[in-house]
Amino acid sequence: MICRPSGHHQLSRVSQQIARALLSYDLSQVEYYEIRTKNMVGRVLTNNQIVEPIKDGVRTIGYRLLEAELTAGETEQLIAACDAKIAEYIERRGGVIWQHRTNANGYIPGSVRYEVLKRARFRCELCGASAEKIALHVDHIVPRNKGGLDELSNFQALCITCNTNKRDTDDTDFRNMAEQYAERQSGCLFCEIPTDRIIAENELCYAIRDGFPVTDLHTLVVPKRHVADYFDLYQPERNAIDQLLKEQRAKILSGDHTVSGFNVGINSGESAGQTIFHCHIHLIPRRDGDVKEPRGGVRGVIPGKQSY
Repeated sequence: MICRPSGHHQLSRVSQQIARALLSYDLSQVEYYEIRTKNMVGRVLTNNQIVEPIKDGVRTIGYRLLEAELTAGETEQLIAACDAKIAEYIERRGGVIWQHRTNANGYIPGSVRYEVLKRARFRCELCGASAEKIALHVDHIVPRNKGGLDELSNFQALCITCNTNKRDTDDTDFRNMAEQYAERQSGCLFCEIPTDRIIAENELCYAIRDGFPVTDLHTLVVPKRHVADYFDLYQPERNAIDQLLKEQRAKILSGDHTVSGFNVGINSGESAGQTIFHCHIHLIPRRDGDVKEPRGGVRGVIPGKQSY
């Protein structure tokens, strides 16, 4: 009796063939396994003095055999021995050996990926590598398995090297991160802001009109977590603040066509003029002719230094 694969199995096999063909064009996959090759295979063979790395500056681009060239028969024997060891390893460990590739399961829509990469100007936000030279990944700043959300403010663009290194070396304890974001201080004006003053908000920050405006529609963007200094903000909070600043700027421009510019300012520390020690960012609309000489802008925080 001849057994033929069912239609389902045929489709599955064809899908796998197509998937393998597509993977050959995926630079991020090639780079991922290139790093694995260097860190595991290359390191083991180098440490056992079988090969030596071929360098291009500090970058390893290949390996050279230290021993004399193998004969065709010796090469076949070595490949067969390696194949046998790999098969034995896969049978012993099962699917768990690929588990590290599924820890970040879940689909990130292409539109979200595009927004993250656009915000990063198509560069790694850690090392600055350009997307023209290396594939960029959309990374959860706070990992999903530590409670990180699929929010735009919790995404960053990382090259595969930085993403891999972050996984291996980042020892930040994220277990109480949610509680930290909820931190408020009794008696703080911005921690206890009346809800009717809030004109816009997202998960991590909100916007209000300044109580003592410098110009009409002077707006403050404030992190919800009680944090005194801009430089102590977490990266997701900075992302959220930047997002809300852009949204408020767009609304001001659409609602008041006399606005022709903005000052964006932060007072960090008492000597810099900070009076409320809960971080806040000023978005100050400017209009032609609102002052006699606008040249110098924020330099005016030091009297007499604005003009130059």
